[in-house]
Amino acid sequence: MRLLILGGGSGQLSLIRKAKELGHEVVVSDYYQDAPGKKIADFSSESSTFDLEANLKTAEKYKVDGILTAGTDQPVYTAARVAKRLDLTQYLSTGTAEAVTNKKVMKNKFSRTAIPTVKYKILAADFSDQELEDFERPFVIKPLDSQGQRGVFKLETTAQIREKFNEVLSYSREDEILLEEYYKSDEITVSGWVVDGKTTILTVTDRLRFEAGIHIGICSSHLFPSKHLKKYYFEIKNITEKIVAEFGIENGPIYFQFLIGEEGLKVNEIACRIGGAYEGDFMPALTGVDILKMMVRLAAGEPFEEKALQDYSLQANQKYLSSQLFFAGPGRIDLITESSELQKLPGLLKVGFNYRPGERIPDIENATARAGYFIVLADNKEELQQRVAAVYDKLKIIDQKGKNLVYREIGENF
Repeated sequence: MRLLILGGGSGQLSLIRKAKELGHEVVVSDYYQDAPGKKIADFSSESSTFDLEANLKTAEKYKVDGILTAGTDQPVYTAARVAKRLDLTQYLSTGTAEAVTNKKVMKNKFSRTAIPTVKYKILAADFSDQELEDFERPFVIKPLDSQGQRGVFKLETTAQIREKFNEVLSYSREDEILLEEYYKSDEITVSGWVVDGKTTILTVTDRLRFEAGIHIGICSSHLFPSKHLKKYYFEIKNITEKIVAEFGIENGPIYFQFLIGEEGLKVNEIACRIGGAYEGDFMPALTGVDILKMMVRLAAGEPFEEKALQDYSLQANQKYLSSQLFFAGPGRIDLITESSELQKLPGLLKVGFNYRPGERIPDIENATARAGYFIVLADNKEELQQRVAAVYDKLKIIDQKGKNLVYREIGENF
């Protein structure tokens, strides 16, 4: 079969490799000419993953048999619409795909179905101060249909909202934005798989974040198991199953983000994709479930083995894991530690870099500034901390002045 994969970045590389490993030809759609996934794909196009018509043309040109993505939100909607138009395997309806990629649709559905979420309002450019009189400050504003913390700001005044309004819209295809009350909280991520409407939760991780001025919610690592799992397990399970039912999610991956603070558990946002913290890479070692293989077979319309999913128990899983999404810079890179040197370290499952020598790392404003990632597995938390520290001891991104640009303190925050 021939599959169209939307996105050729680091978050899709393992999906591309898995599809080829399973015997499929792969077409990669990505508007970056030098997207790394294109180097290992059989065919490629420079279509934006957001562009329906361009991807329809790509799918028709290469006569693809299925379409899919991973590690990225918005292309999920593109994939569902292309699949519907071309009568390909459609594991997610276009209505559900829109609801999990457009925060206006998503938040309004939360409200209608009594799914707990933070107080919010959809704002037009001509909003009045009176509309926000009953909102506590600070505010958080977001695009309705973006990803990677692009255009997300924590602000104190309505004047600041007006100042940032058009910048938020620059990351969106809509003419409104989402405003929320800031909820001081921890964040957890629920990853799982749905078969015929029945959900199996595979992991609940602490999504560890940091703030850089007005830029918030930037994820630095995922830690398994979540420190909140024991106390909130049944609430997490019940809300997850309610979301799956209310949003009509019948099959495929889920990736839900919840907030836990003084007012309890609230749903931040939801997605129907494999996560962007390289869950596809670590799930087999952590859970015994190969979600990349399942994703490829699902999109190809092929059956997959459900035994590993059926046998898995989240509560019985005694392993520890950290997926480090590390940052560095800013600065121009002169030298980077060889991946092969890091791979020799105990417990390291995988490592990758988003920049190469000669390139410049920008200031941190959102998740697109990540320098790379590494995944570490251990038998207990102390061993995990030691193994993560050992990687950071060897991990070097050196600038032209000989300075190591890696921000290890952001990652070693657990």
